[in-house]
Amino acid sequence: MQEFRNGTSAAALPVVWRKSRWSNPNGNCVEVASLPNGEIALRNSRFPEGPALVYTQAEITAFVLGAKDGEFDDLVA
Repeated sequence: MQEFRNGTSAAALPVVWRKSRWSNPNGNCVEVASLPNGEIALRNSRFPEGPALVYTQAEITAFVLGAKDGEFDDLVA
């Protein structure tokens, strides 16, 4: 199984990127993709060739559950 590392060029990953329907039309979006090994990659849509961040399923699950529970609401205006 291929290993993916943080900082790998997002454009070099064998994935289909997607973004939230809440994203604005100015390109200020975080995009996500499932990697072949089950991990999740994130990239900044303004820099599609830039580095990707790679997370395990457990890390993404913890983050999403925290976001759903409102743990990060203080970070948005």
